[in-house]
Amino acid sequence: MLLEPIRVDCEIHEGSGSQGEFLLGDTLGMLDALCEKYAGQVKLIYLDPPFLTGERFCMRVRVGEAEWRSGKGTLSLESFVDQKNRAAFLEMMRTVLEACRRLLREDGMLFVHIDYRAHPYLRLMLDEIFGESNFLNEIIWVYQSGGRSLKYFSRKHDVILFYRKSPQYDFNVQEIMVAPSEPRSNHMRRHVDPDGRVYRSIRSNGRVYTYYDDDPVAPSDVWNDLSHLQQRDPERTGYDTQKPLALLNRIVKCGSREGELVMDLFAGSSTTLEAAKRNGRRFVGVDRCPMTMNIARRRLAGSAYALRFAPFEGTPACAASVQPGVGFYHVTLESFVPEPGSMPRDFEGLDAVDNWSVGYLRADGYHCMAEFARTRREPALKTALDAPVYAGDLALCVSDVTGRSFYYRFVHT
Repeated sequence: MLLEPIRVDCEIHEGSGSQGEFLLGDTLGMLDALCEKYAGQVKLIYLDPPFLTGERFCMRVRVGEAEWRSGKGTLSLESFVDQKNRAAFLEMMRTVLEACRRLLREDGMLFVHIDYRAHPYLRLMLDEIFGESNFLNEIIWVYQSGGRSLKYFSRKHDVILFYRKSPQYDFNVQEIMVAPSEPRSNHMRRHVDPDGRVYRSIRSNGRVYTYYDDDPVAPSDVWNDLSHLQQRDPERTGYDTQKPLALLNRIVKCGSREGELVMDLFAGSSTTLEAAKRNGRRFVGVDRCPMTMNIARRRLAGSAYALRFAPFEGTPACAASVQPGVGFYHVTLESFVPEPGSMPRDFEGLDAVDNWSVGYLRADGYHCMAEFARTRREPALKTALDAPVYAGDLALCVSDVTGRSFYYRFVHT
C-alpha cells in the first residue's frame, strides 16, 4: 500500500471519562465562534495571559531518544512573544474578558492569573466588566524559585484575581479542604482524645469550642503551599511559564464540579486541561503555538477529545507498511523526512518525529485509534502500532518536533 498526503483540520481521540477539545489558533480570532457554541455554558474560566514583560518565550524541545532519556532538550523554539505595549494588551484583555462574561454560566467563576505589571489595570477592568460586587478574592500565590534581588525586595508571588459572574456562584470549597500546616494555638488548651487525636479547646461566651489539629480547613487567599515548578521537575513540558498541576487542580476543583465545563483561553502547556481531565470535568483549551498540540496529546491521553486546527503546509516524505491481522491492522512507520529547509536543523532517522498515530478518515476528521508519543519513561520511538478494524479509510498521522502534524491515507496499489 502507498501513502497519499491529505489535509486534515480535526483529529478525534476516543476515550473514557472527560471530554473536550483543544483549538489551535489566535484567541481573539476564535472568541465569536466560542461564544456562539458555548455562551452561558462554561462553569469555570482560568486565564494565564501574557504578563507585559516584553520578552520572547521559548519551548525547549527534546529531540530523539537520547534527549528524552536525559530530560534535556536542545531545540529551542519560540512559543510566544509577550508584548510590552500596555494599551494594546489592555485592549486585547478587554475583548477577552467581555467574551468570558458571555461564556460563563450564571453560577460560573473566573480566575485571572497575572503579576504586578498588569494587576492594577486588570483589577479595575474586571470591576467594570463583572461588577465590583462580584469580586471575591485577590489570591497571592507565593513561590521561592529564581534568584534574589539586592536592589529591592525579591518578587516571589503572582496574583490570581477571582470573580463570580453573579451572586448565584457555586464555590465548591469542600473539594479543596486541606490539613492545616500548623496547629491552631491562640491560647487554646491542648488535649488528646481516647483515639490519640490531638485537639484544642477554648471557652468563649460560656461555650467551649473544640478544634482537631488534623481537621481539614479551607485555604486562605495566600497560597504558599503550592510549589513553583523547578527546572528539573519531571512535570515540566519544556514550555516557558508552565504552571504546576497542583495549582490548577485547586482552581478546577473549587470552581467546578464533575461533568461541568472548564475553559482556558491561553492554554499553553495544557495544565488546566489535564487538571480538568483528572477531576472528571469537560474542557476547552485555546492556544496559538503549534507545539502545544504535542503537549496536549501527552497530557490528555486516555480522554475523549478533539484537536482542531488549520491544516499544516508541506508534504514531508513518509513511508509505512501494513500487515492485516485478525480484527486489526499492524502498521509500521518506516521513515519520515521533512522537506528541505522546513526544520531548524537536520535530524537523523526518525528523530524529527515527536509522536505518531494510526487511525481512520471519516467525514468529521481523522479518528485516532492507536498512538505513541516519546516520554521519559519510553524515550525510544515505537515504530509499530496496531489499529483495530474501524469504519473509514486507514490513515496515519506524524507530528514533528516543531508541532506540525501531517496526515496520510493508505491507498491500494
